[in-house]
Amino acid sequence: MKWEGAAAVCINEQRKVLMVLQGKPEETKSWSVPSGGMEEGETIEQCCAREVWEETGYHVAVGKRLLEKKGTAFGTAYAVQYFECEIIGGTPTIQDPDGLIHEIAWKSSEELQILPLSFPEDLAFLLSMLEARHVDR
Repeated sequence: MKWEGAAAVCINEQRKVLMVLQGKPEETKSWSVPSGGMEEGETIEQCCAREVWEETGYHVAVGKRLLEKKGTAFGTAYAVQYFECEIIGGTPTIQDPDGLIHEIAWKSSEELQILPLSFPEDLAFLLSMLEARHVDR
């Protein structure tokens, strides 16, 4: 069995990345970009847009694929596609059906470096995305 999912990298005009504080009630909470697993019948891009909406209340336009992360966790192979996303509507609202999202926030590169991250291996990639956004403007 292989688990497949998508993650959204949304960067705003202030060069901050959209992050969610997540975790089960009994766990220590940590931050990640909005992400989650594909549901039957949806494309990876649809999964990405749905996860952002569920976790943050924002509607996004899913853009280019940035990165694929593969590995094995808890005995299950996984593949997560990271996409560049642009917010096109909605308001920040936690409506996660799994009840795992506790906060929605825009975080700067300085903040990212001190936050407890769900996926610490994403730090360098996210910082490079924020830096690239600075160069683009």
